[in-house]
Amino acid sequence: MITEEIRERLFALQDLSYRDFQKNLIPGISEDAMIGVRTPDLKKLAKEYGGKEDIEEFLQDTPHRYFDENQLHAFIISGEKDFETCIRRVEEFLPLVDNWATCDQLSPKVFKKHRKDLLPHALNWMEGGHTYTVRFGIGMLMQHFLEEDFDTALAERVAYLRSEEYYVNMMRAWYFATALAKQYEAILPFMEKRALDPWTHNRAIQKACESFRVSEERKEYLKTLKIPGEKKRGGKKRAEKGG
Repeated sequence: MITEEIRERLFALQDLSYRDFQKNLIPGISEDAMIGVRTPDLKKLAKEYGGKEDIEEFLQDTPHRYFDENQLHAFIISGEKDFETCIRRVEEFLPLVDNWATCDQLSPKVFKKHRKDLLPHALNWMEGGHTYTVRFGIGMLMQHFLEEDFDTALAERVAYLRSEEYYVNMMRAWYFATALAKQYEAILPFMEKRALDPWTHNRAIQKACESFRVSEERKEYLKTLKIPGEKKRGGKKRAEKGG
């Protein structure tokens, strides 16, 4: 079976020091479920196996036993060139994603060429109840709809979304920090009117002030917009790191 073949290849690339590093960054994944394969090696395997006729067997052999298999799965989907096939595979995989790292590695290249068709899917993902499906939907708006296809109505959807999940709210903050770098004049009113909840509002400003794409003058003004005495956290926090 191709799954067994892939697993053997993954273990041949195992780096225990990297596994030990990863396990402290990714919550909810036990050490036994981590092999410890570095990202460049996973990407090479994804490129090698992505075009194989029987790769669908691996993609359907879920839930995977190892975190690294999920990472490889995400990279294989990300390299799929057919939009409809990619959407199908994303839809099948998203409910299985259980951590921020796999969620954020899932970034299909073909989406850039099909933004019009992607948009309804992204909005639908944002409305889902699954933490990492929602995070992924927001991430797709951030990656593909903050430049030529920018629309303040999409920013409103992200601003007024409310969640108790830390990793959803961190992505909302990341979206607005990126939007401030790319569409400052259009996004600034959201910050001035405090459209976001206090925790996400302050995290967005913090991230924007850490960005080299935001001028020092704008950073100084953004700092004056921080909400003092903010007590509410971003929701259920499952780790100290992870964007």
